[in-house]
Amino acid sequence: MTGSTQQILSTNRSRNADVHSFEVTHVERDAYTVDIRGHQVQVDQPVEAGGTDTAPTPTELFAASLATCIAFYAGRFLHRHGLGQAGLRVRTEFTMATDRPARIASLRVAVVPPPDLPEQRRAALLAVASHCTVHNTLRQAPRIEIELEP
Repeated sequence: MTGSTQQILSTNRSRNADVHSFEVTHVERDAYTVDIRGHQVQVDQPVEAGGTDTAPTPTELFAASLATCIAFYAGRFLHRHGLGQAGLRVRTEFTMATDRPARIASLRVAVVPPPDLPEQRRAALLAVASHCTVHNTLRQAPRIEIELEP
C-alpha cells in the first residue's frame, strides 16, 4: 500500500432509510478497500492469481458473509433461549464451478453448536440458522443493476 492514496469515503445511508451504501476503492494491484459505516475491509487475490495475498478474496468474503450470518442467527437463538454461546462455531467450505461463468458451484456450511446444547433444541437452532438474511437472499436472488457512471 506504499505510495497509494487512500480516500476517506462517506458511507452514510442515502435519504431512503432502506438503502444502504458503501464504496470500494482501489489500493494497489489487486487490492481494494471497502469502507462500510467507518469499518474498513480489504480484499486481494492470492499470489498465484496475481495479487499480493494481503486479504481474503471477494469470493471468500461472500462465503464468509453467509457463514457469519448463520453464526449470528444461531447465536441470537441461543441467547434468546438462555443458552450459552461458548463453543458455537460455523465451518464453511466452497467449491468453484469448473465451467463459465466463474462462480461458486457449491457451499457447505456446518453449524457446530455449543457442547451443552440440549438435544431438543438442535432442530430449532438449525431451522433458525438456515433462515438468516444472507441465505434468504441467495434463495430469492435480488435484482442487480451494474452500471458505468459518466
